Amino acid sequence: MADGDRNSLPTRRGVLKGGAASLTAGAVVALEERPVAASARAGLSHAAPAEPGAALAVDLQVNGVHHALMLDPRVTLLDALREHLMLTGTKKGCDHGQCGACTVMLNGHRINSCLSLAVMHDGDAVTTIEGLGHPDDLHPMQAAFVKHDGYQCGYCTPGQICSAVAMLAEHRAGMPSFVTEDLRATRHELTDAELRERMSGNICRCSAYPNIVAAIRDASGEIA
Repeated sequence: MADGDRNSLPTRRGVLKGGAASLTAGAVVALEERPVAASARAGLSHAAPAEPGAALAVDLQVNGVHHALMLDPRVTLLDALREHLMLTGTKKGCDHGQCGACTVMLNGHRINSCLSLAVMHDGDAVTTIEGLGHPDDLHPMQAAFVKHDGYQCGYCTPGQICSAVAMLAEHRAGMPSFVTEDLRATRHELTDAELRERMSGNICRCSAYPNIVAAIRDASGEIA
């Protein structure tokens, strides 16, 4: 091939330069054709942060006491109990509904209070660990946990006890679990497998599970 023909062929550097120039020109044209969209994007990048939600009135019956609160609609039931009512027995563990440390009883049923907004429960009755018993008059489940040493660090204990009390009520009502063999039966034997399955939403990082099971089994007869 002659030198003149070789020089006329496109080079890699030339192709890259030409492509970059085309892209740049196209971008400039696009911006000129859409000035409104461009200004809107610029405005969004400098938008002020959203203002907090307006406070809402919430009436809660907590441990038998009426509380009229004004709460941001984003406040969880857990934070309402801990930060607004100073009921710090209910613990914030994972704050994702995975550990059960925040378990309370809502109208008799156990829930993870970190996953529920306080404004959803206007007029509802909430029972926390403080409402189950007192040092001079322990709830049978609290007494059983002390008797069987069902705790070590104690952080999960309030949620374990509230969950256990509600769980026994579910069992007495005939509610089956994942390991229940006969779903048509109205009464189920509270085997270790049943008890562990029904309490599986409450994690004990100290692994005091054998003692917890013993405490719940001991308290189940007295509560019944």
